[in-house]
Amino acid sequence: MRNSIKIIRVLVLTVGFAAHRSPAAADQAEKMPKTAGQPPFSCFGSQMNDYLTGAAPARPIYNAHDALGLPGWLNLSVEHRTRYEVLDGQFRAGASGGDQQIPMQTCVFLDANFEPFRIGAEFLDAREYGADDGSTLNNTHVNEADFVQIYGAWSDEDVLDSGLGMEVKAGRQTMNLGSRRLVARNVFRNTINAFTGVNFRLRDGGGKWQLRVFATQPVNRLPNDQADLLDGVHDFDEEEYRTYFSGLFFEASNLMWGINGEAYLFHLHEKDRPSGATVNRRLFTPGVRFFRPPAKGRWDMQVETVAQVGESRATTRAKDTRDLSHEAWYQHASLGYTFNLPWSPRFMAQYDYATGDEDPDDGKNQRFDTLYGARRFEFGPTGIFGAFARSNINSPGYRLFVNPRSDLSAFVSHRMFWLASDKDQWTPARLQDRTGRSGDFVGHLVEVSARWDARSNVSFESGWARLIKGEFAEDAPNAPDPKDVDYFYVQTLLRF
Repeated sequence: MRNSIKIIRVLVLTVGFAAHRSPAAADQAEKMPKTAGQPPFSCFGSQMNDYLTGAAPARPIYNAHDALGLPGWLNLSVEHRTRYEVLDGQFRAGASGGDQQIPMQTCVFLDANFEPFRIGAEFLDAREYGADDGSTLNNTHVNEADFVQIYGAWSDEDVLDSGLGMEVKAGRQTMNLGSRRLVARNVFRNTINAFTGVNFRLRDGGGKWQLRVFATQPVNRLPNDQADLLDGVHDFDEEEYRTYFSGLFFEASNLMWGINGEAYLFHLHEKDRPSGATVNRRLFTPGVRFFRPPAKGRWDMQVETVAQVGESRATTRAKDTRDLSHEAWYQHASLGYTFNLPWSPRFMAQYDYATGDEDPDDGKNQRFDTLYGARRFEFGPTGIFGAFARSNINSPGYRLFVNPRSDLSAFVSHRMFWLASDKDQWTPARLQDRTGRSGDFVGHLVEVSARWDARSNVSFESGWARLIKGEFAEDAPNAPDPKDVDYFYVQTLLRF
């Protein structure tokens, strides 16, 4: 508890110092040119330009493109993020002690535009230092020296003077769709999801609607064995064997009262790989989302409903060929208000429900599968923490966001977590009580985070999260020490 109090004090002092710097420092900061918006705290250079809409945010003041004197048709960005993270206590089955690691992420993106054609490549080197045999380490932490994108594309903002924009992109690429709950380019996580295939976009010239259609194979990050990752073994990524991910995604703006809408259908077809058996997922995932973006002096909202049907195997054992009927669903709802006050405080109440398997022996799988979505923005930091996922949860919560300056932002959040099914697994912890006798309350998650964009190409972020364990986290079979868990991180991002 003393350590937690010390961490809170450090964070408060850090935020207070950044928000109340001397007038001279504040004046100097105001003179710094800014880029458009606040990009995510991750490799994002490849996402800055949208050739279909013409959006092209300004480069950082000091950037590799201008330093090398490159021509306008050639884009180059170099980004590096270093994070130190420490975990005090454990929540995963059978784990003990704590952990600390230093993940590093380096990206180099190059894009050559020969209108209407272009080619692009993004190189990623994601490494983890300080890990050992007792550490949490897998291919979501490490993906050394490989390409997450190599593609060719064609785009036209006004096809045949029709008023419609069209883009076709083929090759290895990353994707962000809608809320990012089901398909996302990862931000906090050290590695990034990639897909190989074709992505088609059709857009109304006025921006009122857009349709995306894609057919891909997910990319398997290699190696994926902990022993190989610890030894620094390098292996180039490959498309997942006999696994196909496709979908339709339609979005429309300003349906009424400033509310935007989305409707989509995803299909995942998975088969066993030569390297091992899988759960052979054959899932159809339809969903809808309605949302009103935040703005000063008004309410914002978001509602997303997702169903999931199909089949999946009972286990990943090669000799287990039992197919289960997959029937699951997910619900998100949030309501927020941004006050027209200094620091632009925004309060948001949120709720998430993702089904779990009600009866492990009934021949059905009711555990929701989040596919290739991101979770940090709703369920706390991932990295060596990652205590919660969009599966078998019943979770209300609230957040308070503040922006003391244009270059400083912070938030505090509190969520409570119950299992949707007390007989199913708390998935990130791999804890399960098939009898349901350990209860269903997992615990409270409290988080504080602050970010400072010191320059247009230099950013800092720090945060602390505390998992206050409930009865299930303490009493479930194979549960670790009932001690509460603290996670702290500090990271810096350089963009050129």
